Amino acid sequence: MSIGERLKEERERLGFTQPALAAIAGTTKKSQIDYEKDLTQPKAGYLAAVAKVGADVQYIVTGERSAGALTPDEKDLLAHFRAAPLAVKTVMMAAGAAGAVPPTGPSQSVKKGVAQQFNGPVGSVSTGDVVNHRKSRE
Repeated sequence: MSIGERLKEERERLGFTQPALAAIAGTTKKSQIDYEKDLTQPKAGYLAAVAKVGADVQYIVTGERSAGALTPDEKDLLAHFRAAPLAVKTVMMAAGAAGAVPPTGPSQSVKKGVAQQFNGPVGSVSTGDVVNHRKSRE
């Protein structure tokens, strides 16, 4: 996605028309259109002006959202993550990854001639040695 496309996306997210955002930034509607079509690129003064009304300038320029653009619950989660000890961070990362889409193909684990194949989502994942203590039926 280009700078112009991201600028248009931010303008629409904020609910401004091209003439309205141009007026806020002290430029013309034609300049706004040219920015959004990537015919020209906005200068720092323009970006500073649109930032004052809530545009995420970091996103416009780089394509990556700034921390200031996070939702309140994302900010809260990030604050807890940063304050957590390493062990808790590891669990938080694993929990986040658990919600990810599982691989499309079957996974297979092989150790000492034993193989297991899973063709769907796995209910629980264990690493290392797993020992089940159960009395055998006789």
